[in-house]
Amino acid sequence: MIYLASRSPRRAELLTQIGVEYRVYAIDIDETRSATEAPAEYVCRMAEEKALTVARELARKQDDFYVLAADTTITLDGDIIGKPTDREQCRCILEQLSARQHLVLSAVALATADDVTVRLVQNRVSFRALSAAEIASYCACDEPMDKAGAYAIQGKAAVFIEYLEGSYSAVMGLPLYETAELLQGVGIELY
Repeated sequence: MIYLASRSPRRAELLTQIGVEYRVYAIDIDETRSATEAPAEYVCRMAEEKALTVARELARKQDDFYVLAADTTITLDGDIIGKPTDREQCRCILEQLSARQHLVLSAVALATADDVTVRLVQNRVSFRALSAAEIASYCACDEPMDKAGAYAIQGKAAVFIEYLEGSYSAVMGLPLYETAELLQGVGIELY
């Protein structure tokens, strides 16, 4: 049995896309970043902790399972750009990203009762210059409010992206190539 340690409908959609049968096992963990933690270390730790937290809970009830977890973070100039808390913060984030390149870091972890493997994917995303009117219009909709970096690549913000170097699915929140490698590495069939 595969458990997805996430409430993200995008991650669920991506797993379904590659034919993986799973159950959602959503958990909440402390996502506080330590003062000295680099963004790549942080995103890997978050994916690992999500997977291991669910694996520890499941190990008390059953023996044979895998837990898949992921985390995605946007970085600009070495700083993590989180999810906006309100429309004003959304506007500020998009103004920062306008006409610039940023990194999208996605980590995926696969855990059992006694082991975990983590993979990290780095993507470069370049936004075209955004007008104040475009930013205001986008921030007025609900789409950016629960997204790291205040945008969804699979949504309306797709028109902001001038260039993507890396994995589209990783920017969405689950790097499918690396996920497939992890799952196939433990004998799980896809499609």
